[in-house]
Amino acid sequence: MKHFLRVLTQLLVLLYCKCLWRGLKFVIRKLTGRCELQRICYNNKPGARRTLKIESSLKCSKHELLQSAINVHPDSVEKTIDDIMSLKKINPDTNPQLGISLQACLLQIVGYRNLVVEVEKLRREPYDCENRAHEEMLMKLWKELRPDSPLSGRISKQWCEIGFQGNDPKTDFRGMGLLGLHNLLYFAEHDKATALQVLHDSLQPKHRNVPKEEASKMSKAEWDKKKFDKAIGYSFAIVGINITDLAYSLLVSGALKTHLYNVAPEMPSLVHFQQTFCYLMQEFHRFWMEEDPCDIMEFNRVRTKFHKSVLKQLKNPDMALCPHFTASDLHLVNL
Repeated sequence: MKHFLRVLTQLLVLLYCKCLWRGLKFVIRKLTGRCELQRICYNNKPGARRTLKIESSLKCSKHELLQSAINVHPDSVEKTIDDIMSLKKINPDTNPQLGISLQACLLQIVGYRNLVVEVEKLRREPYDCENRAHEEMLMKLWKELRPDSPLSGRISKQWCEIGFQGNDPKTDFRGMGLLGLHNLLYFAEHDKATALQVLHDSLQPKHRNVPKEEASKMSKAEWDKKKFDKAIGYSFAIVGINITDLAYSLLVSGALKTHLYNVAPEMPSLVHFQQTFCYLMQEFHRFWMEEDPCDIMEFNRVRTKFHKSVLKQLKNPDMALCPHFTASDLHLVNL
């Protein structure tokens, strides 16, 4: 009985707040002469701060036209804006900027939704060694990262040189499908200098500073192991696939809206996502070095901490992770 009363009370409070909010919106419109969409556009600068509020307003609207606006086809955006202006009784001749602002916001909203679908499709497509296009992408990745080292064969231990786990990379793409390969190849092609530097650093052993008192008690074998620990590096390709998973989770959760709404003037595209991946790869590399893990077994801890750090940044509506889409222009830690 107590549970029922508690639920009933919560429901009544919710209905009261909803009615109160709608009543408040009505009063504000009468006082200002502007609807909520107008107030958002006029009081917020372009980007995530404006688009996120427009998106929330459309979702919470009682009108079916406004609720469905966020799911229209990109080709129907212009007509949808005209319908909204008509519904809200806004004269486009006296409010010309409003239509332009709403159209830009709606293109970002539907573009983000379409990007999620496109990325999900790539993630679900498995790597097929019988598919010529897949094989060509993989071979191109090798050539970009190892231009001076011809591959001895399709099945080769050489794949470990760029961070795959075994002789055949296809098994490593199972988690992220073709999305992982697309991202790695984009990084290697479009931000080659950074990709090669990160690969080089990931293969380097790390020298540790050992206190003299501790060193004096060690045998030569213990000293060499402590001073020169090869396990501090990481597998470039495997980490790239893992960071692809991180970028994917940010996208589907909606956390990446802040960044993409701030950097894509209209519709976010796959290129925007891949550029974001390049940035995340570089930033993870820097973060890994700063964390100074004892060995590769700490990877999950470092990744989780990095993920939380990125999420914290994305809570700022003015945040753009890589505003100019040029990871090479950003600082890269060199060992």
